Amino acid sequence: MTHHRTAAASLQLGAPLRSQFPILDQTVNGHPLVYLDNAATSQKPHAVLRALSDCYQEYNANVHRGVHALSARATQEYEDARAKVAALIGARNSREVVITRNATEAINLVANTWGLQNIKPGDEIILSVAEHHANLVPWQLLAARTGAVLRHVRLTPDRTQLDMNHFRTLLSPRTRLISLVHVSNVLGCVLDAAYVAEQARAVGARLLLDCCQSVPHSSLDVTTLGADWIVASSHKFCGPSGVGFLWGSYELLEEMGPWMGGGEMIQDVFLDHSTYAPPPARFEAGTPAIAETIGMGAAAEWLRELGMGRVHDYEQEIGTYLWERLTSLSPRITAYGPAPGDPRSGGRGRASLVAFNVEGLHATDVSTLLDHAGVAVRSGHHCAQPLHRELGVPASARASAYIYNTAAEVDAFVAALKDTIQFFDDVHGA
Repeated sequence: MTHHRTAAASLQLGAPLRSQFPILDQTVNGHPLVYLDNAATSQKPHAVLRALSDCYQEYNANVHRGVHALSARATQEYEDARAKVAALIGARNSREVVITRNATEAINLVANTWGLQNIKPGDEIILSVAEHHANLVPWQLLAARTGAVLRHVRLTPDRTQLDMNHFRTLLSPRTRLISLVHVSNVLGCVLDAAYVAEQARAVGARLLLDCCQSVPHSSLDVTTLGADWIVASSHKFCGPSGVGFLWGSYELLEEMGPWMGGGEMIQDVFLDHSTYAPPPARFEAGTPAIAETIGMGAAAEWLRELGMGRVHDYEQEIGTYLWERLTSLSPRITAYGPAPGDPRSGGRGRASLVAFNVEGLHATDVSTLLDHAGVAVRSGHHCAQPLHRELGVPASARASAYIYNTAAEVDAFVAALKDTIQFFDDVHGA
């Protein structure tokens, strides 16, 4: 273990790290792959690929359900993975980490347990116009069932980040829950979580943070963050898809009743009733995604050994370079979110992603032409349709960098975008 930690800690970010990610060493449409779709999903290092392979080749068995050697090892590896995730986010103990299919399921879990138990007619839930659909639809469903009222934080007048002045006006004694994105997957802005947590406590409300875009990119400590729950998805922090987690204080998890019923989540089952296991097992009905969870643990450990402070610092550097190169290319380009160094960001920085549009061009056409040059970016509404309506556009393109991207790749992206704009200008006779 010490050897692995030393090896990971000695790795340099950017170009020297790329050998850890075999998928990056390929050509697409005759060009070296430039993968800038990391906000949608990240690539996987050898350590994660080995963990998945080892599970299926050496100890594949069901967990918590057997005394034979393979099952015992699978159970140990599975629970070790939970502990590795807990360590990544600074949880007090691993029992505060609930394994879910993804962040979406984790939010639905809270809505269908704590939400149904505590939200009453007329209670208010504060969300924002910048939320991912996963942090909107579950609360809409809950409100329809309970008679709760949904309130939404607006954007600042320049439409770059959430308006905390407006947020304050929404708070009232009726506020029972605040559920906000920690880092926007479109604007890249970083929420002042400490301030929001303070305001939540002042009115007696619970706080859930969608940390899908913060867990992979910064050092989090849930003991000081101020949230009652956080959610994240493994595939965004170098782990496998199909698995994620909910973190909540153990005392709060104990208050929450079960959501899905079945094996694993029970204490005793009778013909007419059942008693339930304590958390986290209470919320993990059925056979889990064993290999994927172990892979998630490997990713958490790998990132922690790499150093999340280093990850954050590198991404601030590469993200700033991405913003500056993109926005200086053409006055026809609109980039969304606060600029790097915006004083209103309070020194929290911004994510290493830039959502943008080119005047006169559709985001999907831009992304398609970039793909012909080997550059992978995302186009569409990024599961944030209400936000795009606020921005006055149906869609955007988004370039998002991670720890293995380089300045040279940003240059290649900008060059390909310049060629893309020129191609469409030629077609349209501009």
